[in-house]
Amino acid sequence: MNRSVHITDYALVTGLGCDVKTVWSRLVAGDSAIRPVEHFKTTNCLAKSAALVNDLPCQAGESRLYPILEQLLEQLDCVPQSARLITATTKGAIDLLENDCQHHGQVSAAAAVVPSSMTSWLARQLDVDDNGININAACASSTLAIARGAGLIAHGVAEVVVVCCADIVSEFVLSGFSALQALSDQPSRPFDVDRNGLTLGEGAAAVVLMSEDAAQRYHRVKHAEVCGWGAANDANHITAPARDGCGLIQTVRQTLNRAQVKADEVAAISAHGTGTVYNDMMELTAFKAIFGERPLPISSIKGALGHTLGAAGGIEVVLGIASLNDQLVPPTCGCVNPEPLGVGQISATAQPFSGDLLLSTNSGFGGVNAALLLRRGQQ
Repeated sequence: MNRSVHITDYALVTGLGCDVKTVWSRLVAGDSAIRPVEHFKTTNCLAKSAALVNDLPCQAGESRLYPILEQLLEQLDCVPQSARLITATTKGAIDLLENDCQHHGQVSAAAAVVPSSMTSWLARQLDVDDNGININAACASSTLAIARGAGLIAHGVAEVVVVCCADIVSEFVLSGFSALQALSDQPSRPFDVDRNGLTLGEGAAAVVLMSEDAAQRYHRVKHAEVCGWGAANDANHITAPARDGCGLIQTVRQTLNRAQVKADEVAAISAHGTGTVYNDMMELTAFKAIFGERPLPISSIKGALGHTLGAAGGIEVVLGIASLNDQLVPPTCGCVNPEPLGVGQISATAQPFSGDLLLSTNSGFGGVNAALLLRRGQQ
């Protein structure tokens, strides 16, 4: 059995806004959400800025995570009670643990910090029967969550799957990336020859996946089809990707094979594009190996929205739908002087394209690589 998988509803919250229309218009205009971090001290961190969600109504001692998720769920239509639930987060409400350690000297919120607590909370809020599972695979988490949901539907195991992903900017995470020397002290510049690290971001996304039958039964618009997905691990290093791009190459070829399309049918790429030296070069190497010299438009949104970790792939899928609808890839904010391998493909301004297929890729610590192929649906 290999049933088609459709995205029938979607939502997102980012530093550029709390609805898809606002975020997309600001992204295309070249706006950036990166600003100084003020909700904790950054004295000992390499970076003092991040892409933050504005005006979160959280009180002292509360996590930033749940106000973001509340804003996300407000945008979704009701989902069937029988829907399966898959979440993706790398650290969940880690700021609760920080608060305990800093102000109480003991850990009382351990259960609330476990990523699966976000899954349980979402199951209650969505009123679904499924307890859900959380996927934590570093920066490829939500890409793999969507792939997992698509697989359940394609193989007849589920009719409807809700995928929700979120991560926040916390002192724990910013300090960790500082210790790894992975952060830039300036806003990140994906694919630029002078890039020197990433900028963190926070946000959330949700997509509702349905089979063809379920979409008809619930009278839902098919905004896009998830027609291919893949995953592979390059087993190279705990934090650094294989420089020849072997894991990403295998992942993209899996994705194209599953969708039964050729490489020259892909119209545009939403890349991971973190702004780190090795990740960006690895991606360009992999894309060149697969797509050759074709001047395929490539973009990264992390120069504008920051690296949202476990939420990155989900946010990029939602914006990928907007990209397909408008036949436009957003600017790669901060990329003034592209790497030679990306010249003619990467731009600091929006680029038009023509076609129905968009490839979205993500890579993460531990060598994980994941990809999704989206086909334009009904507008």
